[in-house]
Amino acid sequence: MAAIPLIRHDPGSVFAYRKGQPITVATFLSDVAHLAQHLPDKPYILNLCTDRYHFAVSFAAALLRSQTSLLPPNYTPSIVENLRQSYPGMYCFTDNTMDFAGVEMVRYPQSSLSNSQTDLAPAAIPTIDAEQRVALVFTSGSTGQPVAHPKSWGSLCRGAQAEAASLHIVQNSGLSVLGTVPAQHMYGLESCMLLALQNGVALVAERPFFPADICARLAELPQPRCLVTTPVHLRTLLSEAASLPSVEFVLCATAHLAPQLASAAEQRFNAPLYEIFGFTEAGMVASRRTTQGRAWHWLPGIQLRQDGQNTYVRGGHVEIEAVLSDVIDHDADGTFTLLGRAADLVNIAGKRTSLSNLNHHLNEIPGVQDGVFVMPDDSDGAMKRTLAFVVAPGLASADILTALRASVDPVFLPRPLYLVDKLPRSASGKITHEALLQLMERCAPK
Repeated sequence: MAAIPLIRHDPGSVFAYRKGQPITVATFLSDVAHLAQHLPDKPYILNLCTDRYHFAVSFAAALLRSQTSLLPPNYTPSIVENLRQSYPGMYCFTDNTMDFAGVEMVRYPQSSLSNSQTDLAPAAIPTIDAEQRVALVFTSGSTGQPVAHPKSWGSLCRGAQAEAASLHIVQNSGLSVLGTVPAQHMYGLESCMLLALQNGVALVAERPFFPADICARLAELPQPRCLVTTPVHLRTLLSEAASLPSVEFVLCATAHLAPQLASAAEQRFNAPLYEIFGFTEAGMVASRRTTQGRAWHWLPGIQLRQDGQNTYVRGGHVEIEAVLSDVIDHDADGTFTLLGRAADLVNIAGKRTSLSNLNHHLNEIPGVQDGVFVMPDDSDGAMKRTLAFVVAPGLASADILTALRASVDPVFLPRPLYLVDKLPRSASGKITHEALLQLMERCAPK
């Protein structure tokens, strides 16, 4: 069976940065080897480390012990309890003080894992069987119960190399990657950690949230450096930061990115902005430079098959045939445009559009910081109208509706339109159906 190296860094290079200080490849390999010796002898690990270096060390140590990392959509007590019952032998590994009833909690060591200078001597880079199942990534599922999607080491590594090719990343170029998304999310796992491990790129331990912290962490890093973030983080960063450190590129995913925001980011950073498109079942499958048009480019090796309205992808790093939850328009030159999720299609009075298209127009309005359309449940047969939640300090509802009328058919205008202080987005920038239902309940007239 083929084996793939754990990392592809030069032996004497930097593996990671914490507060701008380098952590060498030798230190990383030593930390991984030491931790692997002390992990419980169990088949499943729930890795909740918030420090990305700690996550990388424990993820790699689990690989060496042939343990599977569980990556659920969130870490509520009910989800963790469901995992505990479904995966006997699961333990939780963390670098903070959290606890879950009935789950063995293992803490990341507070002191250095390396015991002496001899530990830091050059060590051979471990290899992992390409077919080894290394992670189970979960989607919420139609019933609300998490649905597992297995990921092999080979598929994750090939995906990281395909992504690097699409972003023009040169192997061992000295690039460092700062991410504002959690390592446990598929986007953060692929585009921060695995991108680093499989392309000789240095990852950054911190996951900054506030604009001042993002700028400070970027400024601490040597050039070249890049920023992996979400449209929500990016919008806040551009609105609050007076000046921005230079980067090689900005990468965005997880939510709709308005073209105006992409253009503003490129102007402020003086660097290209790319988007990644993917979904949990397959991982990332396409990319684009947003300012150059709406067309997406498939990552190397990706093939598609269309059957009626459904589109299936496989090939390259995608080991299964996975159905897209989005409706696409496939172009003759091999690119495609997104028309919106099949579940997001809206039909009112015989007219059709998608929530994604409506969100696109809403977030293009000057002064709108964030916004989302919602189509209420119409299973009772009664005709429903869209509604919208908008973050737009300084604008009135009438201003937003007037702007929408220029690009949206009147039948799709939101009734009502709620102005809110913020949307209930997760750390990865997504909004769950449950969070929207709770927001609707809070805003509904009493």
